[in-house]
Amino acid sequence: MLQVLNLSKRFGGMLAVDDLSFTVNAGEIVGLLGPNGAGKTTTIRCVASLLQPTSGNILLNGHDVSDDPVAAKRALAFVPEVPNPYEMLTVMEHLRFVAAAYGMEEELVHAEEILTRLDLWEKKNDLGASLSKGMRQKLACACAFIHRAQVFCFDEPLIGLDPKGMRELKGMMMERRAQGNAMLVSTHMLDTAERLCDRVVILKRGKLIAEGTVAELKERLQSSSDVSLEDMFLELTEEIPGS
Repeated sequence: MLQVLNLSKRFGGMLAVDDLSFTVNAGEIVGLLGPNGAGKTTTIRCVASLLQPTSGNILLNGHDVSDDPVAAKRALAFVPEVPNPYEMLTVMEHLRFVAAAYGMEEELVHAEEILTRLDLWEKKNDLGASLSKGMRQKLACACAFIHRAQVFCFDEPLIGLDPKGMRELKGMMMERRAQGNAMLVSTHMLDTAERLCDRVVILKRGKLIAEGTVAELKERLQSSSDVSLEDMFLELTEEIPGS
């Protein structure tokens, strides 16, 4: 449902993403991992059409984000690392706005359930300007879930959430996976990625350096069964002098 094909993105003389290819299939959560500066956020912003790729293609549910941007965007729900809600819209007005923008007003019947799970129902009449960072993150997630996208793209979705919020969000993500949605999740929380994700894509300096399930990475690295994803990540991304 998400195909990233030979994606490259250059900022002046810096190549932030270098000939990157991977897929996210229906009914799958894929973790996008890498150290700071690896190109994760740049990749996600290209997927979300917030950045124009220098070269390569991105397909969302079969639609190229460059050639058919309207259809591609209808298939995608994007949650940025730092949400910026409309300051003068209430929580509920955000959901109504998103539902209307995607022509899915009927999905507002799920608004109370979504907001309740994310501890936002009692704040449904609060303005975006009054929300804390964690509440803004929850609101961004609520907006993503209200329009029934086929592909979800999350950039550090758990940062700033309280433990209950984290648990509910992960539960909602797994429910959508079971319904056949595809999810790409960028995160530094490797223990969470190991439990949540079906596969991981690991970047370093804009390049793909490893991809697969945790079991496949263990086989590749000839690691023992008790080795964690964090251990393998650190081994794969270790900086070697002179490299």
